This record gives sequence, C-alpha cells and structure tokens, in this order.
Amino acid sequence: MLETFLDYRFLFDIAVILLSTKLCGMLTRRFYMPQVVGALLAGLLLGPAILQPLFGFSVLEETDFIDSISEIGVIVLMFTAGLDTNIKDLKKVGVSSTIVAAIGVVVPLLMGWGIAAIFGAGENTLQHVFIGVILTATSVSITVETLKELGKLNTKVANTILGAAVIDDILGIIVLTVISSMADSSVSIWVTLLKILLFFVFVGVCAFLGYHLFSRWFSRSSKDLRRHVIVSFVFCLLMSLAAEVFFGVADITGAFFAGLILSSTTAQPYLNARFGTLSYMFLSPVFFASIGLKVSVEGMGATVWIFAGALVLVAILSKIVGCYIGARVCKFNHREGMQIGTGMVSRGEVALIVANKGYALGLMSDIYFAPVILVVIVTTIVSPILLKIAYREKKPKKDQPQLQS
Repeated sequence: MLETFLDYRFLFDIAVILLSTKLCGMLTRRFYMPQVVGALLAGLLLGPAILQPLFGFSVLEETDFIDSISEIGVIVLMFTAGLDTNIKDLKKVGVSSTIVAAIGVVVPLLMGWGIAAIFGAGENTLQHVFIGVILTATSVSITVETLKELGKLNTKVANTILGAAVIDDILGIIVLTVISSMADSSVSIWVTLLKILLFFVFVGVCAFLGYHLFSRWFSRSSKDLRRHVIVSFVFCLLMSLAAEVFFGVADITGAFFAGLILSSTTAQPYLNARFGTLSYMFLSPVFFASIGLKVSVEGMGATVWIFAGALVLVAILSKIVGCYIGARVCKFNHREGMQIGTGMVSRGEVALIVANKGYALGLMSDIYFAPVILVVIVTTIVSPILLKIAYREKKPKKDQPQLQS
C-alpha cells in the first residue's frame, strides 16, 4: 500500500495544495489582503521553510511534477495578464501614466541593484541587477480596493495609477527580457540585443497576422466558442516556446504578448473567463504555493535577514520616490504625487513570477526567495495604510485667540 501511495503521491500533493491555499486565501481576505498572500503562506507553512526547522519534516516538498504544473500556471497567468490589458485604454492614459511608470521602474531598478551590490546578494553584477528587476513590478489590486473604499476610484489620480501600473508591468517584462537574454554569458551582448530586437519584430508580425486571422475566424465560428479556447491556448504555448527557444527570451514574455494580441478580438471576454477559471481553480494555487515550497531558512545567516529588511525598505521607498518624481514632472501637486507614489507600492504576482523565472535561469539563489516573499507580503500590508494616510484630509487649524498686550 505504501508503494502505491508513493506512486500516486502527486494526487495527495495537489489536493493538499488546493485545499490549503483556499483556506489560507480565505484567511488573508478577512484581513483585506489578496489571496496570493494566502497561497504563499500555505507553501511556507506546509513546506520546508517552517515545519522542517521546527519538527524535522514537511508535509509538501518541491517535485518535478509540481514544478511542471507551476510552469504552465505562470504561462497562463501571464497570458491572462495580456488578455486583461486593454490597448485602447493604454492609449487613453496618456503621457502622465507613461512618465510615472517609466521613472517608477528606473528608480526601484537602480536602488534594488545598489542594495544587492552592497550586501553581495549574488555572485555577479547581473544577479545584483536582477534584484532590482524584481522591485520594478507593481500590483494595484489592493490599491483598487482601497480607492473604492475611499470613494476615489474615478479620479485623475486613480486613473494615472491604474494606467501606470499596466505600463509598469510591460516595462518590467521588457527589462526581464533583456536581463534573461544576458544570462547566458557565452553569448555576445550584441547577439543578445539582436535577438531581442528580432523578437519584437516577430511579435509585431504575429500581432498583425494573428489579430486579423483570429478576428476573422472568431466572427465566422461564433456559435461554438469552445474551440477558440483550445486554439488560443496552442497559440499561447507556441509563442512561449518561440520566445524561449529561438530568441532566448523568457517564455512568460511570449505568453504575455500572445494574450495582448488576442486582447482586442471579439472573443476576449469569453477567453478571459475560461482561462481565468482554469487559473483560479488549479494553476495559480499550485504556482504560488510552489514559490513558498522553494523557501528554505537553512543557511540564512544574519546578513540575509538584514538584507531582507533592507530590501523591504528599499521596495517601499523606491516606488514612492520614483512615482512621486514622475507625478511632479507631470504637474501633479505634492499631495497628489504622494497618493500616486503610495498607490504603486504594493508588489504581487508579477514580482513572484519574475523571481521564479530568475531562479530558473540561475539569476537568483533560493536563499533570496524569503526576502522577496517578505517584500510581497509587507508591501501588500503597508500599501493600503500608506494610501489612506496620503488621502487623509487635513483638519483646519482652529483660530488661536490673540493675546492682548
């Protein structure tokens, strides 16, 4: 019986992951945090990070099967992120969101690079830069909920935050593309840059041909929409494969642009709903739990823990400073600049996706997963608090009675 159980252990692992991530997700939602944090906590609680040091065993361990499922999960996540991106809305957000996003990427990149170099978080400059790349990501899901609660969602500041967040992710993907392509030190930098250029040419050709072909096919076969999902998923997988194999670009970049190409087609709502369900029910929980399973506190000395605290501080300050500067350049006042800066602080799934990809490419050691996860959790908690402070109305000063001489 034991041998049979071990042969089918993967079924037990998946069942435990799905149940634990759901329960932890429900718990984190009670504290107004996204379920991503709950999935991370599930992986941390049941994996080697907590149970192993305390009791000498862990319920779950990282396996090849879980790694394969999580790889498909992250591809679908980025594909749906592309599907969710409205190109027309990107055009509407204008120059202000672009400037805020651009400076909001550059400052965290440089500050993350600097703090990694100071602490020696990596063996070479490229690994130091990659820590900065992780900090460029932004997740505004918690910001949107906070703005709704404050009644400030349909404002110029809120629209700037939302637009900048979308552009921020695209810029982050481009930076990841460059860094991941440079991971192979045996390849010339000029060859790498040429491959990146050819990749974007390839994306442009696929966008032109793919949009027209898919739009025509979707309109002709609108009765049976199920086949659209299969063909679209095949397109996503082939774009991911082409990006990784032929251009040396991260597969998730190919998946993102595949979703972006299909985002303007008539089938977008249907595709988004179907892939969203698949991701929510199965793939996303496995992926985020697998991040927690990669964390091991063994070998983490005092320096790594100090680095984790410093990285959290840099993650918060760099986004506020970068986006504040961008907002001020765009003629927002001081208060609005602080609102935009604090609204961009939260990191989330994109930071975890980038970290996971860097780990797979050898750009980050597993010992630095704990600091990255700490950044995601702390910024998720801190972001709504800072945002509410930034929106706090100043109480008018009471007139002081004049002293009579």
